Amino acid sequence: MMSVCDLKVGQRGIVMDIKGDAKLAKRLLALGCIEGTEIFIKRSAPLGDPIVINFRGFDMAIRKKDAKNIYIRNTVA
Repeated sequence: MMSVCDLKVGQRGIVMDIKGDAKLAKRLLALGCIEGTEIFIKRSAPLGDPIVINFRGFDMAIRKKDAKNIYIRNTVA
């Protein structure tokens, strides 16, 4: 199973599931990051952490450790 961390800048994926920390999962779900949502990797910090993801029209910076808990399916071109 792929996670958001497996995507490179400019790639997209579709959210399948959110695991791990319940507090993080609750926050992401409240923001609309639910199953079927398209995620776009916008940019990453110079050392690779955090990364900026875009979904539902807004950007969100997220640590790689947290992004590993967002599982995605096939990347979209």
